[in-house]
Amino acid sequence: MDFKDQIKQLGDRVAKMLPQIQTEEATKTSLTLPFIQILGYDIFNPAEVNPEFVADLGIKKGEKVDYAIMKNGEPILLIECKHHQEKLDPHNSQLFRYFHTTKAKFGLLTNGLHYRFYTDLVEPNKMDEKPFFEFILTDIKEAEIDELKKFHKSYFDIESIFTTASELKYSSEIKAVLSAEFKEPTEDFVRFFISKVYDGKATAKIVSQFTGIVKKSINQLVSDMINDRLKAALAKEAESEKQRVAEEALKPEEDEKAIETTALELEGYMIVKSILRKRINIERVVGRDTKTYYGILLDDNNRKPLCRLWLNGNKKYLGLFDGEKNETRHEIVKLDDIFNHSDQLLKSIDLYEKEESITP
Repeated sequence: MDFKDQIKQLGDRVAKMLPQIQTEEATKTSLTLPFIQILGYDIFNPAEVNPEFVADLGIKKGEKVDYAIMKNGEPILLIECKHHQEKLDPHNSQLFRYFHTTKAKFGLLTNGLHYRFYTDLVEPNKMDEKPFFEFILTDIKEAEIDELKKFHKSYFDIESIFTTASELKYSSEIKAVLSAEFKEPTEDFVRFFISKVYDGKATAKIVSQFTGIVKKSINQLVSDMINDRLKAALAKEAESEKQRVAEEALKPEEDEKAIETTALELEGYMIVKSILRKRINIERVVGRDTKTYYGILLDDNNRKPLCRLWLNGNKKYLGLFDGEKNETRHEIVKLDDIFNHSDQLLKSIDLYEKEESITP
């Protein structure tokens, strides 16, 4: 199961568990810790997830933050947890007070449902009042999952996250402004459109008339955009199903009992995983044996072939795929020769990740 599916599954499970979660400690155990675990951290290893992390504040010693995600002995993310029914206010949180006492660059304030990520964009070493990234677990969007993935242990890079934090923060605030204007257009907002389409004087009466027109126009535009996206999605789904049926028709039936996975194939599979673990979670790399070759796929998806191991003949080959999924076989004398093709294997991951990022 990939990262996106794990997060969505947790969101579905959380909604069902809420009536049984009565305390802050239960919130931590049932909601927050599973979330941290999905981010790839070992919640039972204090070298990775340090509970009750001590963050001394001046002369006041022994103050604690609920969890600190650790790397090389230093905290990289401070986490404070509240009861799932409690509102999140950074001014009343220990996180806000202790942010500058550690080397952690990011803080997370959560009640197990609502997650708010903070950093120090406004003033160095002082946690911002507004989060640069936030989401609701039970209603998380695709784009939010992509941003959250940057905090996964396999991808965590302080400079990369901090670079995009400012854009995320202002993007979120702009969307909030637009959302409010779309629901109830302000006079300034209405006057902007009047200046673009109306030649006369923008009197109070004209502004009042255009307020309804602007609101109606926005609703129609949003509706049209949604319909266009639905049509495009349905067309793409139909095309994918058509392609799948065609592939199944061309795929020879195989007797699974006649397929025998050899030790050589398994060793080759492990070499490929060792190469790809530099870029992705190796649980996403799946082997699938056939009568003629050993296939290795991303996310166990036939449309995401990474390579094929042709090891059953006198000559042995590594089959690699280009951007059009055309296979080219490269002869290998020994399995270690697979390492010579590490760059192309990693490139195939980049191609699939790029495809996912631009998929509407």
